[in-house]
Order: sequence, then structure tokens, then C-alpha cells
Amino acid sequence: MTQQPFWQRKTLEEMNRQEWESLCDGCGQCCLHKLRDFDTDEIYFTTVACTLLDNNTCQCSDYTNRKKIVPDCIFLTPEIVNEVDWLPPTCAYLLIAQGQDLHWWHPLVSGSSETVHEAGISVKGKITAYDHEMEEDEDYIPHMVGVSG
Repeated sequence: MTQQPFWQRKTLEEMNRQEWESLCDGCGQCCLHKLRDFDTDEIYFTTVACTLLDNNTCQCSDYTNRKKIVPDCIFLTPEIVNEVDWLPPTCAYLLIAQGQDLHWWHPLVSGSSETVHEAGISVKGKITAYDHEMEEDEDYIPHMVGVSG
């Protein structure tokens, strides 16, 4: 009898660091800036990326030192996954927290880090600017692509 993969038999809290890190599908969506309308609480998604996001790989270019370079970078934890409302619905952390399974294109399922790009889930080729190019909050507005509320 084959044992179920760890993401089907463990909660986020039960995962070790290696398992936790492997849940990231490499889409890069969490590294795009979002704008919140404080009157309506709606979140507006943009195509403005964190300075450290590599547009070709959708990976952080300095993952180990990211918090030193980008002080407001958010480290995902099980608690944060359950609290924030800006994770994409395809996010593996969110899916597992909700008791769902990973999608076919997730690298842990497909065996390839390329399927997230092939499925069109990643931000590869979709970045229009980087946050270090934004001088004012208003500079983000032309890069808005959608809303979630």
C-alpha cells in the first residue's frame, strides 16, 4: 500500500521546513503588489513585482536575505495563510489550509517546475514594472489588473 503524499496527510502546522518550502509552486503571484481600498476593503491586484522577483523564473533572486533587502516582505506561516486575504486561490498553502488537494500543474504533482508556467498560473512574462520604479502610490494604478473583494 502506497502512503499518501505529505500534503494530503499533514496540516500546514505539521510540516517540516523542507515540506513547507516545497509547497510553494513558484508562481510568483504573492510577490506582486496589491492595493487595498480602505473604504471598501477591496484588493486590487497589480503587475508590479517586488524588486527581488526574477521575471523568468518567478523566484526570489535573494530568498535567504529577502527580509533584509525588502523589510516589508512577508514570511508565510500557517497563521498568516489563515489570516490574509490576498493569496491567490491557486496557492498551495491556501488549498492545503482549506483541506483541498494540489492542482495538476503543481511541481509536487507534475514533477516539473515548468508546469506552473505552462498552465499560465505564474507571473512569468506578466510583470510590467518593479516596485523600485514606483515613486508615488499613484504610480501603481496603471498596473492594476483585477479586484478581489
